[in-house]
Amino acid sequence: MTEESLPAGLWLVGLGPGNLEYMSKYANDIAKACSKRFLEGYTAILPSEEEEKLEEKIGVWQRIMRPDVENPVELLKLAKEMPVALLIVGDPMQATTHVDLESRCNEMGIGFNVVPGITATALAVSLSGLQSYRFGRQVTIPFSYGDYLPCSPLEMICNNYENNLHTLVLLDLDPTGMGLETPTPMSPDEAVSLLKEMAKKLMCAGSSFELLNKPVDEWNGILLTDISMTRQKVSAGSLSQLSKFTEGWIHCMIIPSNMNQNELEAFGRRRVD
Repeated sequence: MTEESLPAGLWLVGLGPGNLEYMSKYANDIAKACSKRFLEGYTAILPSEEEEKLEEKIGVWQRIMRPDVENPVELLKLAKEMPVALLIVGDPMQATTHVDLESRCNEMGIGFNVVPGITATALAVSLSGLQSYRFGRQVTIPFSYGDYLPCSPLEMICNNYENNLHTLVLLDLDPTGMGLETPTPMSPDEAVSLLKEMAKKLMCAGSSFELLNKPVDEWNGILLTDISMTRQKVSAGSLSQLSKFTEGWIHCMIIPSNMNQNELEAFGRRRVD
């Protein structure tokens, strides 16, 4: 596949979960064949050591941040004339920002193509030892901005729990909320602290969720760190135990509901000392 054989348009290329070895051959070929390559750097991020390998793997690339993706005038101007790759960690259409790009391309008569990638969220479910059909809606814990802290993520966790469904919990990447700078992923300790603050607010508001009858520190959880990397780690225990983990770079968590026997055994095999 060459640049000459690839039609003009915007090509959303999934890079996989973080380790470029998980990138498909098709995604690699498409990225190489594009005239311009932009790495989207705020909805998900590559580890620095993988960024260093990226040019050798697919060619010269530039970073693009939130303003230029949400207001993609220059990006779409280029895509009108040549094949342009927007490189996205994970699967391209997981973020609403990328869904909006499809709508814009359709309005402007610009070719729009998606090359799917493996997601860390899919791997997290597999690595957890919990059964995939028992997961409910996934949530993201956002950083608190000033006095503002939404409680809807915890409400969704509680709703899943009451429906006997596990919750995959993603941790925010950007303390500023602006999407302008290189993200700083939330730590396990920050995530548990924010869940405690949400729980306080919900209890003060009179919420009667079953999960809130137990202190947040005592909830069971599974922490997944640096998924797909050689340093990947999966740890199970109480949220109090998991909040003490300081190693690793990017994390997500699972809050399980009532686990069946097979799941309890899997949880035990992953339990921290």
